[in-house]
Amino acid sequence: MALAKKSVIRDLDTVEFDFTRKDFDVLAALVHQHTGIVLGPNKQFMVYSRLTRRLRERGLVRFDDYIDLLTSADGEDEFRAFINAMTTNLTRFFREKHHFEYLAANILPQLKVSRADRRLRIWSAGCSSGEEPYSIAMTLQEHFPELSRWDARILATDIDTNMVAKGAAGTYPLDAFDGVDSDLRQRYFTEAAGTLRAKDNLRNLIAFKPLNLLQPWPVKGPFDVIFCRNVMIYFDNPTKTELVRRFASMLRPGGWLMVGHSETLLDQQPLFSLCGRTIYRKVGG
Repeated sequence: MALAKKSVIRDLDTVEFDFTRKDFDVLAALVHQHTGIVLGPNKQFMVYSRLTRRLRERGLVRFDDYIDLLTSADGEDEFRAFINAMTTNLTRFFREKHHFEYLAANILPQLKVSRADRRLRIWSAGCSSGEEPYSIAMTLQEHFPELSRWDARILATDIDTNMVAKGAAGTYPLDAFDGVDSDLRQRYFTEAAGTLRAKDNLRNLIAFKPLNLLQPWPVKGPFDVIFCRNVMIYFDNPTKTELVRRFASMLRPGGWLMVGHSETLLDQQPLFSLCGRTIYRKVGG
């Protein structure tokens, strides 16, 4: 693979690796093909900075050699590390608090009177390091007294296998709970060695699994609620449209879909109706 003479990384006095526009275009195409994430030209430095560690660990000196590895028959493990490096993981406990308030005040009371089978399924799609599903679990524990008599489960998935492992471990630094009610922290987490670990009453509700939203979903529905927040902002419109359609197929009639603060489903009106701030309900319930 030919190496262009000029690096596209021009805002540093020195760079460790040459990184050409061709390198970026190939890597961006791989990311889009396998994750749906769109990386515009303004993301060139981000891609460079996130991948330099991978080149060092592999003992490579050129990005085109790294691309050759990614696309080789022996590159499966490195491709997984590449995708992990390219995904953005920004989350916190009870982020966009109104979603959890709506779950407690509106959704759970409706399910209590409408679900004779006492089955509750919630999917945290794009769960990152687990703060979202643990926030859902705390909401259920706090606002659904019938929980112990229900078959209730939370599925937590993410494309980043490192984040899935962190969520499954359920251990967080103390500052991850800044802004979280101290009573909640004491009821649902155990402090040890400067960290907080989720107690079994949360952990037993959640199943963490790696999952690529663009690939087949080996999950069982239907779900009552799906959280997919601040994920679709990275997708192009065709990918987003198809993903929303697939979410609709996994929800019960009348099920709810929570999206991020800068996301909207206004182009999906035949499938969903708006029932709250970035909260949509599947038509037919």
